Amino acid sequence: MHNLFITGTDTGVGKTWVTLGLMARWQTAGLVVNGMKPVASGSERQQGQLRNADAVLIRKQCSRTLSYQQVNPYAFAQPIAPHVAANKEQVVVDLETLTAAYRGLASTADRVVVEGIGGWRVPLTDGIQTEDLVRRLNLAVVMVVGLRLGCINHALLTAESIVAAEVPFAGWLGNGICRDYAEKQATLYYLRQQIPAPFLGNIPWLRQLNLAAIGATIHTDRLL
Repeated sequence: MHNLFITGTDTGVGKTWVTLGLMARWQTAGLVVNGMKPVASGSERQQGQLRNADAVLIRKQCSRTLSYQQVNPYAFAQPIAPHVAANKEQVVVDLETLTAAYRGLASTADRVVVEGIGGWRVPLTDGIQTEDLVRRLNLAVVMVVGLRLGCINHALLTAESIVAAEVPFAGWLGNGICRDYAEKQATLYYLRQQIPAPFLGNIPWLRQLNLAAIGATIHTDRLL
C-alpha cells in the first residue's frame, strides 16, 4: 500500500481531521504512523518559531518523537496561498527539502499520512504544484469532500484533476462539515457514481474532534 496524501475540494473541508483519524485508526491496529504537513500558512510564533496549529496536532499524533521542522518544514505567518506567503517572506520552497523530510519520517514508520494545503490545485510555490510533490514522494491521494452546497462541482473538478495528473487515486471521503446541509445522501449517491476511485466513508457532522469516531468511519480496507 502507498503512503497517503490527503487533499480536499477546498480549504476548511476537514483534511486535518481526516489525517489525524487515519493515523489513529492505523495506530490502534498496531502500526507505527507518522504524519506530515509539508507546507502550512497561517502560523503563530511560539518560542521564536512559526508553528501552524494543524501541524502541531499532526506532530502530537505521530508515533515517533519528532521535531516540529520534521513534520512541517515550511510554515508561513499569513493565512494565504502558500506561494504568495513564500514570496512575501522571501522563502524558496524546495522540493528536495520536502523529500528529505518525508524520507526521514517514512524510515521510522509503517505508514505516513501527508496533509496538503488548501485544495488540490493550490501551488506550493512558484513552479511547484501539489501534484509534483505527490509524484516525487510516490503517494496515493485521498480526497476529502466537504458536504455543502456547491460541493458536487468542486468534487468532480478535483477528481478530474487528480486523474489527469496520473497519480494513484486511493479513494475519497464525504465529510459532514455543514450541519444543516439537507442533501448529504443524495450528494454522496451522485458522487459515488461519478468519481473513479473507491468511496472510503462518510464522516458525520461532529461538534469537536473525535479521532475514534472519524477513524471508525473510514473504510481502510477499500484503500488502493
